[in-house]
Amino acid sequence: MSFSCAYDLEDADRIGAAIGAALMPGDVVLLSGDLGAGKTTLARAMLKARGLAGEAPSPTFAIVQPYAPPEVDLPIAHVDLYRIDGEDELIELGLDDYLYDGALLIEWPDRLGAQAWGDALALTISGGGDTRVLTAEVPPAWEARWPLR
Repeated sequence: MSFSCAYDLEDADRIGAAIGAALMPGDVVLLSGDLGAGKTTLARAMLKARGLAGEAPSPTFAIVQPYAPPEVDLPIAHVDLYRIDGEDELIELGLDDYLYDGALLIEWPDRLGAQAWGDALALTISGGGDTRVLTAEVPPAWEARWPLR
């Protein structure tokens, strides 16, 4: 299923919170878009929906920023692959390990190459200024719980 909607920056928290509330263990959310498109903004709203009290730092330099209870109610790893140069570097990150009891939010998923998960929720953000467009490729595992209609 495909979904698309225009939104402004004020709606970003609502949209991210709705998606974050629907996260389940084993979920992978791929966040694509140009630099400054709002990927981290949506990821932060998802984390806030799961109980994160403070503002989540961008994982650009850490690459993987894990969150676990009691900080959040579902273990989530926020991943930024912008600085990853090759698929061989992905093995060292151990991303699959986070899916046993938690979820992954991955920015710059184009760096995954063949390592990508076929059943991931793929979100693409485009546009600029005050208006963005969210395009989602919603996999079958998400169709019944997809919160945006």
